[in-house]
Amino acid sequence: MSRATSRGVSGRIYLAAESAADLMHENPISIHEDATIKEAAAILLDRGISAAPVINEAGRPVGVISRSDIVLYEREKSEHLPPPADYYAGDTVDVNTGKAVPQGFHVEYPDTTTVREIMTPVIYAVSPNTPAFQVIQEMLHRHVHRLFVLDESGVLVGVISSMDILRRLRREVPE
Repeated sequence: MSRATSRGVSGRIYLAAESAADLMHENPISIHEDATIKEAAAILLDRGISAAPVINEAGRPVGVISRSDIVLYEREKSEHLPPPADYYAGDTVDVNTGKAVPQGFHVEYPDTTTVREIMTPVIYAVSPNTPAFQVIQEMLHRHVHRLFVLDESGVLVGVISSMDILRRLRREVPE
């Protein structure tokens, strides 16, 4: 344990948790693998989370989608439409139908890329009974900010983030 001094009071710092179950948030928000990137981004932003497990049709985790994954995808994606021919006199042309789109309107092509296509296809997980110190060691070893908690049948029951661990730190004040 390390010494910490804050406002003139020293004491040891300890983790007030014994297992993954003590650290985890239960029933984490998950995103279906067939969701679009736009849907995933909306869920992550609306819920104020940086990543979520991706689940398949059976409800089993198959990967992780993060804000970083989405930003990287958007950066690499290119959508260059060919310029319209001069004889369309300023009208926009729908490249799929070849029909002119009236002035003041535009054609939008929705991105149908699914979460499955850009997710990180790995789940780092522990069981609810995993000792808390082992959870921390696993996160450090894997260089990840979160671990998922799966029950004995492989069902997602929780998530542990770095912030969850920091929230459980306590100071022991010497007597």
